[in-house]
Amino acid sequence: MVTLQGETAVSADAVREAVRVSGLRRRRWRQTAVAYLYLAPALVFLTLFNFFPAAFAFYISLFRWGLIQEEFVGATNYVRLLTNEDFWNSIGISVWYVILAIPAEMAFGLGIAYLLFQPIRGRGAYRTAYFLPYITSTVAAGLVWRWLYKRDGGLLNEILAMMGLPSLLWLDEPDGVFQMVAHSLGTAVPAWLGGPSLAMVAVCVMSIWHYLGFYIVIYLAGLGNISKELYEAARIDGAGEWQIFRRVTLPLLSPTSFFLLITGSIGALQAFNQIYVMTGGGPLDTTRTVLMLIFKTFYQQTRVGYGSAMAFVLTALILVLTWVNFRFVGRRVNYD
Repeated sequence: MVTLQGETAVSADAVREAVRVSGLRRRRWRQTAVAYLYLAPALVFLTLFNFFPAAFAFYISLFRWGLIQEEFVGATNYVRLLTNEDFWNSIGISVWYVILAIPAEMAFGLGIAYLLFQPIRGRGAYRTAYFLPYITSTVAAGLVWRWLYKRDGGLLNEILAMMGLPSLLWLDEPDGVFQMVAHSLGTAVPAWLGGPSLAMVAVCVMSIWHYLGFYIVIYLAGLGNISKELYEAARIDGAGEWQIFRRVTLPLLSPTSFFLLITGSIGALQAFNQIYVMTGGGPLDTTRTVLMLIFKTFYQQTRVGYGSAMAFVLTALILVLTWVNFRFVGRRVNYD
């Protein structure tokens, strides 16, 4: 009798446990279903406007495709890119754009943000003034800067004339800046050491001006997350302002700097509006980045399949650059 009662008690406990587990599973299933229901609009949006176009673009890149679909060529479009000199030149120009723009935007952004973080009079007005260019259309800003760089009657050349200096071609100058400097010193450099064209440097100056406000705002947010107690402790220990900036501020801002490096590099490799408005890829294709070449191939030459292959190679380049940043720069980021 005791044994029967014990077995009955064990069976009842097992039934209750099974019911409890079943209830937990049903509740978890309902929670998962509700979560996917909330995610459904975003998933539908991403599928229609991101995933499906990307998959269809890859499908197009496998064909010889002009105005209409022609024959299937497989990976031929990708193989042809390996021997396309224009494509590799455009990659080099895109890399120059990243090298010229991103470090300058980060350096100036950090310096100005650090100054605007101090308790100075009119700090809010200064912050607003620096952020205004960022909310300006890149097309409108590019048109204004194109007028500033105008060869005849442009503001910059007028300033040079007032200083007794010769005017520059700016956006119409295809020579490299290193080559121009060497020529002014009476020497010469090889073509491969000519550097980016003056037109590319001019475009980068406009981009730095335009995106500087974004970097300042992000750095201000990062500075606001640093505890003031750390600064007070450093000053008590006798650290100077430069030591505090170097030993406290910079390490604690490394996650912010890393974020800006990643997003800025990706954005710079996809720059289009300002380059199209200011130079159209010229002069002599010295500002024709990869995206400009894709635009020319895809829309102007209507080589849709070949242009799609270029777009996917650019995507691969961005992924590789991002992986390199995470692999070699990300390990130096201080998250403590």
